[in-house]
Amino acid sequence: MGVLGEIAIIEWLVLVQHELLLFAGVFFLIGAVDEFAVDIAWLWLRLTGRNTQQRLDTSTLANVKLRGVAAVFIPTWQESQVIGATIQHCLAAWPQERLRLYVGCYANDRATIEAVLAAAGSDPRVRLVVHQTHGPTTKADCLNRLYQALREDERRANKYARLVLMHDAEDMVDPAALPLIDQAMDKADYVQLPVMPAPRDSKHWVANHYCDEFAEAHAKAMVVRDSIGAALPAAGVGCAFSRAMMARIASMPDKGNQPFSVESLTEDYELGLRVRELGGRSRFLRMRDLDGNLIATRACFPTQLSTAVRQKTRWLHGIAFQSWDRLGWNGSLAERWMRMRDRRGPFTALVLFVGYLLLILAAFTALVSWVSGHAMIPLTPFLQALLLVNFASFVWRAIVRFCFTSRDYGKTQGLLAVLRIPLSNIIAIMAGRRALTAYVRSLAGETPSWDKTEHDVHPALSMTSRGTA
Repeated sequence: MGVLGEIAIIEWLVLVQHELLLFAGVFFLIGAVDEFAVDIAWLWLRLTGRNTQQRLDTSTLANVKLRGVAAVFIPTWQESQVIGATIQHCLAAWPQERLRLYVGCYANDRATIEAVLAAAGSDPRVRLVVHQTHGPTTKADCLNRLYQALREDERRANKYARLVLMHDAEDMVDPAALPLIDQAMDKADYVQLPVMPAPRDSKHWVANHYCDEFAEAHAKAMVVRDSIGAALPAAGVGCAFSRAMMARIASMPDKGNQPFSVESLTEDYELGLRVRELGGRSRFLRMRDLDGNLIATRACFPTQLSTAVRQKTRWLHGIAFQSWDRLGWNGSLAERWMRMRDRRGPFTALVLFVGYLLLILAAFTALVSWVSGHAMIPLTPFLQALLLVNFASFVWRAIVRFCFTSRDYGKTQGLLAVLRIPLSNIIAIMAGRRALTAYVRSLAGETPSWDKTEHDVHPALSMTSRGTA
């Protein structure tokens, strides 16, 4: 290859690098401004005392009598390894007489049925509900079956429940959660408690990256969302709805008297937004006990990369694509802002992919320039400034991630959270690609499949105590 050919290759590489830098730099900056706005809002709430967390003497809540029946829905499919620990811990943590556990199983899942019966023993507060359809169907379908069972019980007793609380088969509930939710229902139609992933061994970076993300999302983003009056998405666990609101959602024209949307992969997220559409009141309860422990739902998250990617694919598909189609962009400016943040995941994955591609391209371009002896074309002043601002924003994001993770899990995990940022980005990129592919297939007529997350570890079995948060 001649000198002119080498120069042409270098110029072509520099041109591609310039265009990618411009694309990634601009959209990284837009994302940084968006996140910084949430940071400022959170800091303002903190400085003005509107985000001061209450410290409660939870010992006084242990034997508080519930104002009405609290129906806890737990859908299951092949959860024999964890459902027993969930039921036993729940019954012990919540001794209230008006507690009712509705555990949904399938007729062709004998192992889970046996585990539920063994854990329940003779406790009359547990209601085993066997789905007539062989599983697996979808989580929403199983939840609708539990809702039917609740209605049957209400007709027999001629009395409505006070609230419906949703949990997953692998959850470890907080003893103070149910009394707090019951009290909050006096002034709310929907209540969400924080979700706190249980930290695993330091080698489990995939599982622990959930700790980093939930620490920031449920200590900052949800707090800001609540304060500006935007709809609160339900996390699917630790979320409670008044019985009246559940009935209103079920009576909506597109529901068919079933509150949970079987067409949606994220029926819980959609349920929270429906409350706001119907004019209901939502609350995000973030409180601590006198020892500083966060009152939250604890759960173990996937340790395998492939499992985490599949789980986040479902989240992205349901929240970013399906909710856009199903719920649109209704509401105030604040509401539209929050929906934009919810739905930006696939595009963020694209921008992150371009960013990592740029790192490879920059290294290759530098190598070609060094081998050929031709100097690289310098960046324009605009691109230099853009890169400098984006680098500063990345440093700020790392500091924020460290602070929120440290607050819930300690400084060691805070430092590891910064190191786990690339892993979080890689998972986001992989999940974004799979979610987009699945959505395109759904547009072609393919019904989205429910990709259930497998659970083999329970916090009550892997943690010796509730932990400091």
